[in-house]
Amino acid sequence: MARSSRAREEIRRFLDIGAVQVAELDLDGDEAVLRPGPGSPPVTHGEVFVLVRRGGRPVGTLLGRVPEGADARVVLAERARAECAPLPLPSARADAGAPEDAGSAAEPPYTSVVVATRERAGQLARALDSLLAQDHPRFEIVVVDNAPVTDETRELVERKYAEHVRYVCERVPGLAIAHNTGLAAVRGEVVAFTDDDVVADARWLTELTAPFAADAGLGCGTGLILPARLTTPAQVLLESHGGFAKGFTPRTYDPARPPGDEPLFPFTAGRFGSGANMAFRTAVLRSVGGFDPATGAGTAARGGDDLYGFVRVLAQGHRLRYTPSALVWHHHRETWQDLETQAYGYGAGLTAYLTAVLVNRPALLPAFLARLPRGLAHARTLTAVRETEGGGAPGDHDVRTHPWPRRLSRLQRRGMLYGPVGYVRARRALRATAGATVRGAR
Repeated sequence: MARSSRAREEIRRFLDIGAVQVAELDLDGDEAVLRPGPGSPPVTHGEVFVLVRRGGRPVGTLLGRVPEGADARVVLAERARAECAPLPLPSARADAGAPEDAGSAAEPPYTSVVVATRERAGQLARALDSLLAQDHPRFEIVVVDNAPVTDETRELVERKYAEHVRYVCERVPGLAIAHNTGLAAVRGEVVAFTDDDVVADARWLTELTAPFAADAGLGCGTGLILPARLTTPAQVLLESHGGFAKGFTPRTYDPARPPGDEPLFPFTAGRFGSGANMAFRTAVLRSVGGFDPATGAGTAARGGDDLYGFVRVLAQGHRLRYTPSALVWHHHRETWQDLETQAYGYGAGLTAYLTAVLVNRPALLPAFLARLPRGLAHARTLTAVRETEGGGAPGDHDVRTHPWPRRLSRLQRRGMLYGPVGYVRARRALRATAGATVRGAR
């Protein structure tokens, strides 16, 4: 009875979460320009999640409340100037010990952008429109249609984007398989991956890939992911607990100099970024065999393909660069059922990718075992019931507004227990598919 009562209270709290507007505020000297977020209406009174920029570069987020009848630009600019500090000088970087690089000042290399999709032509069109508006000087776009049921995606690309986008079909389901198909098709020195449910900032690709030109030892790059909309309780709850954001400080992860504040490095790959905003030096990613096809959405493993890629590249001795100015706006999932699926899938993907890394790179087992006790403690923290702390908001990724439901924590733990089993099942399914293909070709 107590558990049932607690569950009802969690659902009541969840349903009481109100919508939040999304906006951008650019502070340039004494001026301030306020714009609605991508696809959002103009800002009015009420709560507003704000990305703060200085001279166009993201420096932080905040949650502001605009009183009815007040000038939203004036209210939010005053709050932003008080709370969001200017970008640090290069000598004050968190990764000051890493090799110097010129970041986005360097000419970015020729880049291929891979977008894997499945039966979401409307979202895909929005993503492609934003990709075609990039200021990057030399890039191509490859759409991988994964296990399509209809011709909708192919027809969209041929009808609207044929001159600028290459279409590739991959019949075997699985996000890692689709990404590997894209990897095999690309021509760029760097290959970037994003999802069909994002809107890319105009400088996303330039900011994400320029560090590869500045640092020959760089194997991977990630960037900032912020919410495109916060209209449902599920979207607000997810963002109030950090969403996909990794902060506003550029950082280089170097396996030759493991970070002192990351005792589980490199196995806490989720700290580096996410698959909706990542890039690899193409030759490096190919050299490690791409992504493990038994990981990722669309397989029994449920996820972990991006994390697998990060760890394999770091394990080869290459550096990883996190660049917050490489920004995409992500359309978070919208319902409670979506959050349940996501929580279980994240848990499963976490342990599935670790299983995949150890299966494919057994030499990493001693390092993994040495970190296991701390890893278990980290897992308990990761899946703990996270209550509110102070008066935080979706704009403050260190302070929580809404308690994280116990059911979602339990689902994540269950997923973590299932992950290795899911990975084994996914490998078996791939072998069965490969066998059927061989028999059919005879």
